[in-house]
Amino acid sequence: MALDPARSRRGAARHAPTGRLPAPLPYARQVEVFARFAAANPDPVTELDYTDAFTLLIAVALSAQATDAGVNKATPGLFAAAPTPQAMVALGVEGVEAQIRTIGLYRQKARNAVALSQLLIERHGGEVPSSRAALMALPGVGRKTANVVLNCIWGLPAQAVDTHIFRVSNRTHIAPGRDEAEVERAIEDNVPAPYQQSAHHWLILHGRHICQARRPRCTICPIADLCPYEPKTTDPA
Repeated sequence: MALDPARSRRGAARHAPTGRLPAPLPYARQVEVFARFAAANPDPVTELDYTDAFTLLIAVALSAQATDAGVNKATPGLFAAAPTPQAMVALGVEGVEAQIRTIGLYRQKARNAVALSQLLIERHGGEVPSSRAALMALPGVGRKTANVVLNCIWGLPAQAVDTHIFRVSNRTHIAPGRDEAEVERAIEDNVPAPYQQSAHHWLILHGRHICQARRPRCTICPIADLCPYEPKTTDPA
């Protein structure tokens, strides 16, 4: 999942509701929405490639201001050279830079990758912690990145709200909010409990591939009849 803070802020501003927030979809409609998502994709996962908690943490940290596809092109070489925090520290900043030059802000990200690896060794015995606070204390790790790791690795229903989830949550009224923090809380408050674990995967994939920013693909949307967004597109393109 690409979690670009700058794009998230711009996307949030563009799609933030004005005036009074609409009411979230009623519970029965929420159940139907997520039942359809689950029927179409029973086991949604991040589109980032990883093998364990450490490689996921690095991949998500690298995905800021980059696409998942772009990160996935760069990380095979990086993870072959540095599959553990100890190996990442040994590879060093210049070695990491050489592996991720195709990714935006690669110099800063290389410094963060080495620094967070060093802190994992010093503070956590080389293991990725299961605490949001501990994760967010690592260089280059914000709340979204921490939530992805908590969700994908530790099985917690953490909601990593990016620009796609913010847009979909407000357009559909699944979880209206004026900023990402409000949307995160609204998802936790309104999405039925059986769907909390996978909610952010379904929402980000829906926003990335169907409910796109400039031209939502309403004609192929599995929840179009449940969605209050207007105007819907009618052109199948």
